[in-house]
Amino acid sequence: MTDHGADLLVRAAAVHTLVPGQAPQRALAVRGERIAALSADPNGLDSWVTARTTVLDLPGSTVLPAFDDTHTHLIFAALGAHDVPVHRARNIPEFLDLIRQRAAVTPEGEWIRTTTNWQELNLAERRMPTAAELDQATDRHPVLVKRGGHNDVVNTFALRLAGITEDTPVPPGGTIGRGADGRLDGRLIDNALRLVERLVPAPDRTERIDGLRLAGRDYAATGIGTVRDCAVTPEDYAVLLAARAAGALGTRVRALVSALGLTSAAQVENVLDAMEEWRDDSDPWLSVWGVKFGLDGGLEAGATEQPYACDHTFSGMLTWEPDALVEAVEAVVRRGWRVGTHAYGDRAVRVLLDVYERVLDRNPGLPAGTLVMEHGGLAGPEQRARAVALGVPVTIQQPLLHDTAEVEEGFWGPERVARLFPARGWVDLGAQVSAGSDFPVGRFGAMRSVWGMTTRQTVIGVKGLEHAITYDEAVALHTVNAARLTGEEHLRGTLTPGRLADLTVWDQDPARCTGDALRDLKPTHTLLGGRPVHSPELTDSLPVSRSAETIADL
Repeated sequence: MTDHGADLLVRAAAVHTLVPGQAPQRALAVRGERIAALSADPNGLDSWVTARTTVLDLPGSTVLPAFDDTHTHLIFAALGAHDVPVHRARNIPEFLDLIRQRAAVTPEGEWIRTTTNWQELNLAERRMPTAAELDQATDRHPVLVKRGGHNDVVNTFALRLAGITEDTPVPPGGTIGRGADGRLDGRLIDNALRLVERLVPAPDRTERIDGLRLAGRDYAATGIGTVRDCAVTPEDYAVLLAARAAGALGTRVRALVSALGLTSAAQVENVLDAMEEWRDDSDPWLSVWGVKFGLDGGLEAGATEQPYACDHTFSGMLTWEPDALVEAVEAVVRRGWRVGTHAYGDRAVRVLLDVYERVLDRNPGLPAGTLVMEHGGLAGPEQRARAVALGVPVTIQQPLLHDTAEVEEGFWGPERVARLFPARGWVDLGAQVSAGSDFPVGRFGAMRSVWGMTTRQTVIGVKGLEHAITYDEAVALHTVNAARLTGEEHLRGTLTPGRLADLTVWDQDPARCTGDALRDLKPTHTLLGGRPVHSPELTDSLPVSRSAETIADL
């Protein structure tokens, strides 16, 4: 019997610690926010039970560490909680009607925003709406329609507010869209997004905090306990801090402060100045991981070595000049921060590794994992080997491929789409690879991602089955490897005494589930620091002063 006992005791069919060589355990004790003890006997820790211990007696359940989504956009999810839900539309008339309904209750002149997690191929017309069509929904409000993080469509009111005309110069690394008649169609891509988005006022602070509460709850409901948010502005981080103070975070957050749309080291220095007050990383719930750059476009503008299948005169675009990116990355690492850079097409992967190699040569002694490749979508064997030799970790996002495969085949053709996110090749090389969703482009979810990496299933069938990995490997990419990426392997990723009690409980053993059953499997409980952030019958934190009792199927 211990002097203090346990605050929480979990008994289960199997507690998978993910410690190499360790057999499944049957009982786990939590004291405070940390794991205190484990036992292979379901009753082996009963001596830890006191009058204040909560007992989860779940003899048919499987326990795993909470999962990380190592490349996602919680901020987008939180904003979308109150935006026009166009992801529900089945066709453009429905899309426009949703905006029209919002316009009817929005004061004239105020901005209207939409959710970002939609794909045009899910609409009956299989295309994006145009500025002229958005004008039909409202010509008395500026409208910002976002799709993922690389594409906007705006109405004429918004174009006018931004001063965008037929004669507006196209920003380097961006696109101002035009229709077949050569006139503006409202489409903005990559570095052109800022022309309009700089004018959109931030939502009310209270509304944003509530959005974070709702979004964090949704992530936790799928088994995700920590998110690495890869596009956080200084203003966004201030909201995250306020949400943390209000107890509104349902996931741990590791923020990458955005340098997207910037094109010079001087601009990046301004961002770094704003980050100085956020160096304290002692809060296990919220901290800044580093800075996020983008080197090429997304689905429509990823920089490739060979021309696009749909346009043999186009090979995507780089959003930075390599020399300028070297200077900008050096500005970040010299201040002691880490860097994650979006590189999607194979040309972007090659150029990014060139940039990183130069930075490493000019800054010897950088801590391991300082320079990270985000996506590495079309990284071939040569570039994968270079990344491993340079010690560059990579994050991959199978849900992105699943949800966008049809769109991408239109741009790149089936052969290149089948080569995206080659998990098997990364794992076999011993790369430091971890996994995420890239929500809103891909759908987040712990087992949805595991299912995708083990099956290579997409919306148009299996693509690149030779790049599939095993269930155990896929789980490791979201747990052990993810904690290493954030420098927290001493805190999270495995279930061992002294580490944070970040757990997921599943009423079925995920390793025994296949097909849709694995894809759609969700945990019954997600606990962070021993406190439930997702549980069907608990809406608040797990009390630490409860009388001893057994809670079956909480």
